[in-house]
Amino acid sequence: MTARSVSFDTTLSAFGNNTGIEVPPDVIDHLGSGKRPAVVVDLNGYEYRNTVAVMGGKHLISVSAAVRKETGLTGGDPIRVTLTLADGPRPVQMPEDFRVALGANPSAREFFEGLSNSLQRYHCDHIGGAKTDETRQRRIVKAIELFAAGKPR
Repeated sequence: MTARSVSFDTTLSAFGNNTGIEVPPDVIDHLGSGKRPAVVVDLNGYEYRNTVAVMGGKHLISVSAAVRKETGLTGGDPIRVTLTLADGPRPVQMPEDFRVALGANPSAREFFEGLSNSLQRYHCDHIGGAKTDETRQRRIVKAIELFAAGKPR
């Protein structure tokens, strides 16, 4: 079965310091997966995963600063959007140094692999979001200690 997709042209909306894509109601209806579907967003050829949100009666998809940096887009720019229903959980992007640390501790690795997708993503995002190497290493050590002790958080 092929994932359901729909394309449309619009303008990247700016709301103060935030930017987003306003999704027309007929697009949401066409996707046929509720009011807040998980989607793969193709924004002028750049793909990322997100979930449609409902704010003030409008269906919106956020466009983060990282996505804007990658695409060179700013609020008010014309855009071509293709939304495809996302199938399955979002893949976990594991930092390489965390992968190595888990590999050195089999009990922690086994515990981590048994966690839900969202908890695995939480830990990987927490480690990946560290601003300094010291903080990153501290977070890796703490996560390994938690997992070795059989604690998810």
